[in-house]
Amino acid sequence: MKLTVYKTDGTKSGSNVELSDEVFGIKPHKSLIYEDVRRYLANKRHGTASTKERGEVRGGGKKAYKQKGTGMARRGSIRSPLLKGGGTVFGPRPRNYTNRMTKKMKQLARRSALSVKAASDSVRVVEDFSFDAPRTKKMSEILAAFKLTDKKVLILTPEADSTLYKSGRNIPGVEIVESNLPTTYQILHADVLLIQQSGIEALERSVKPKSEEEAA
Repeated sequence: MKLTVYKTDGTKSGSNVELSDEVFGIKPHKSLIYEDVRRYLANKRHGTASTKERGEVRGGGKKAYKQKGTGMARRGSIRSPLLKGGGTVFGPRPRNYTNRMTKKMKQLARRSALSVKAASDSVRVVEDFSFDAPRTKKMSEILAAFKLTDKKVLILTPEADSTLYKSGRNIPGVEIVESNLPTTYQILHADVLLIQQSGIEALERSVKPKSEEEAA
């Protein structure tokens, strides 16, 4: 698959880049995409929600009222879940939501997500760029040149660039990640992937499974 490489002003640079069909042209594995997104969201949960059962709430040591003669039920404790301030029945307890997948499954899920974006014409390749200092205005101008001002954009850089990250972190909907680190969720959540040209190799290398020779 060939894509045009653009300049930061949105015009064509006159060159093309070849994207691997093994990464951007496969038939998406929908069930693995679902599992990887579910895993990502589950792993972000803290699992600290907690409620008290009737054995943990305060009070109830003394009999609430006499056994007979009140015309009411013989209630044994004010800790009953039926009363205000009583214990909770089957409420949430602290737990670990961590979910795991094998490396090959995660790679296939990400290749599937990239193929979905490529098939929907949601991938743009731009020449490498950086700033001397954080410049949110310059980043906004680049997005405007690509007509991405009001869209969710995932910018993939060849390596960690704190200046670019600081330039885009205050722009709503913009996320800047190293090209070998995006998750399936981040890829699918974005409307458009804006990939710096020299980051394509690292992106493809990170999601391709190793051959038997490389593994050996």
